[in-house]
Amino acid sequence: MEKPSVPLAEIKARQFQVQQEMQQHGIDGLLVVQRVDLFYLTGTAQNGWLYLPAEGNSLLCIKRYLPRAKVESPLENIVSVETVHEVPQRIIDYFGRLPDVLGLEFDVLPVREYHFYRDLFPARRYVDASAPILNARRIKSDWEVKQLERTADLSRRTFEYMQTAIRPGISEMEFAGLIETFARKLGHGGKLRARHFQSEAYPWHVLSGENGGKVGLLDSPASGEGTSAAFPSGAGPRLLASNEPILVDFGTVRSGYHIDETRMFAIAAMPTKARKASEAAIKIHNSIIEKAVPGISVGELFEHSVVKAESLGYADTFLGPPHAKVNFVGHGIGLELIEPPFIAGGKSDCLQAGMTFALEPKMCFENEFAAGIESVCLVTESGTRLISQVPVEVFVCRSK
Repeated sequence: MEKPSVPLAEIKARQFQVQQEMQQHGIDGLLVVQRVDLFYLTGTAQNGWLYLPAEGNSLLCIKRYLPRAKVESPLENIVSVETVHEVPQRIIDYFGRLPDVLGLEFDVLPVREYHFYRDLFPARRYVDASAPILNARRIKSDWEVKQLERTADLSRRTFEYMQTAIRPGISEMEFAGLIETFARKLGHGGKLRARHFQSEAYPWHVLSGENGGKVGLLDSPASGEGTSAAFPSGAGPRLLASNEPILVDFGTVRSGYHIDETRMFAIAAMPTKARKASEAAIKIHNSIIEKAVPGISVGELFEHSVVKAESLGYADTFLGPPHAKVNFVGHGIGLELIEPPFIAGGKSDCLQAGMTFALEPKMCFENEFAAGIESVCLVTESGTRLISQVPVEVFVCRSK
């Protein structure tokens, strides 16, 4: 088991940032329930609840498993509870009272759970505390960037393996299984984290030939055929063949931190039309990175990508065909596969140093193929650099 051992100073800095936001929103206390937020603010994802007051030390109540939680979390105030019903009294014992205004994670808390916590905690008001947590999470520390770089190394090695494992005659799904197995051996956690209840965080898209040109199945410019009507995406039974474009989108997670990357592959040779489209996607990708400096709005970056695609002659296919385009070209990434900021049309958020995002300009040639690229980037004080270590190129592999 990998133990990232989040330093105490790191946890304290995160909690302080959230507390600053809580004070601005008039939140007396925050009850953290969701596992990713719990890990971010404690260093452990064991079954438990974190109570964070607007100022001062926090209290972590663990139901299962206390010994492991104490190994993983550097926090001092960790106590055991048999049931969640003990948590309010533990808070009273430690802080002397319950909060008047209690913050909860409204964006992920099911309605039934929300009503449960309202009955459990007799607060005067219950407010959404998702923004204070997500605002803190969107700026990555140096320690977090190092974790992302470790995952990027795992991803690089996996993409190198793809070049040796790809061959005609195996199905998209079989190839997806091969690369996931390889990544698992290197420490890939397998289960990616997704915050939205309608998002299923599976690690792979393998879209070969005309399968990449099938749209309207999911909110994606290239969704593929999938295995069934119940799971219409990712990879399917279509067999890989020589001399056709193959889009591979693979997400990896290591010690909780995600990397999401896409590269174009071909066996033996890449058709001219697909090669030119893939090279255009790389040009758009590089152009966005050059323009992505602190202070620029994500909406302006999105519009820049659209204009760049038009200048290269790909207005009709960029981000989907005319009748099925999506309105984003990138998304934040970290402890969850998709998190703020979103590089999307109409958004006014501005880039800040420390933000990380997955940049994914893609094109869909309906009923023909998909082409694109995706890399993870870090906003620095002066610009943006790649965290991804996979070469920004098209991979044409030998036929076996």
